[in-house]
Amino acid sequence: MAGFCAAYLFQMNMIQMCSVAAAAMIGSGAVTFKNGLIMVAGTGDVINIGLTITLAILLIKLIGNKLGSYTTILLPIIVLVVGGGIGLLILPYVKTVTTFIGMIVMAFTKLQPLLMGVLIGMSFAAMIVSPIFSVGIAVAIGLTGVASGAANLGITGAAYTLGIMSYSVNGMGTTLAHFIGTPKIQMANMLEKPKLFVPVLLSSALSGLLAAIFNLQGTPNSAGFGFSGLIGPLAAYAKMTPGWGSIILLTVLYVVYPVALGFFMRWLFIDRLSFAQAEDLRLEV
Repeated sequence: MAGFCAAYLFQMNMIQMCSVAAAAMIGSGAVTFKNGLIMVAGTGDVINIGLTITLAILLIKLIGNKLGSYTTILLPIIVLVVGGGIGLLILPYVKTVTTFIGMIVMAFTKLQPLLMGVLIGMSFAAMIVSPIFSVGIAVAIGLTGVASGAANLGITGAAYTLGIMSYSVNGMGTTLAHFIGTPKIQMANMLEKPKLFVPVLLSSALSGLLAAIFNLQGTPNSAGFGFSGLIGPLAAYAKMTPGWGSIILLTVLYVVYPVALGFFMRWLFIDRLSFAQAEDLRLEV
């Protein structure tokens, strides 16, 4: 599906979209061959899916109309074999990188709680605006307890900061999509202008710190979502004493504080220091 959607964004036809999707499936590593059977397990490596999709789209652009009337027959084969094949070849190396990132995050969980909260908050904020699958990392290493809560608040802080810093150039719906949906929609802008990581990481560090201070907890399945779908707040509430006190605390941590933090980051980095511009975060929708 990811390959199909990516190809659609490049205004490709049905044959091209299906070719990209097939290459992505092969490059994901989810498809295996065993005892003469084709088996599909899980979603595969998300980072490698992205790389394979990129290769497949570039290959299609390179081929263009050179195949003529044979396009319908040859294009899917070429894209699947070359694009998917290269994706499959680089898969072990990409998995090594993903595993290494997981090991670093796991090491953070063994640190003093306040420092752990800061570092994990920053780590997951960086992941959520990059090609790295934050949920996959959290589940893979079994991130739980306060570490999970810090990851959630770190992502939440990043989401609100990006949304508020860019609200003047993006519509209300797009602004809300940063935290109701996912801040990953800013990935292209973040990678194009790495300086934008500074306010994002600062806000996520301060947010992760609060998770440690207030003993905010979560589960491996909730750690990589932040505020999206209320998954983070609901998982945290399940670990707390039921009542209005817990609801008010979660409202402050997941709404009031990150909103205030977002406006502070906008004032500091855009209005005061002119370090960045709202235009840097414009999204074309």
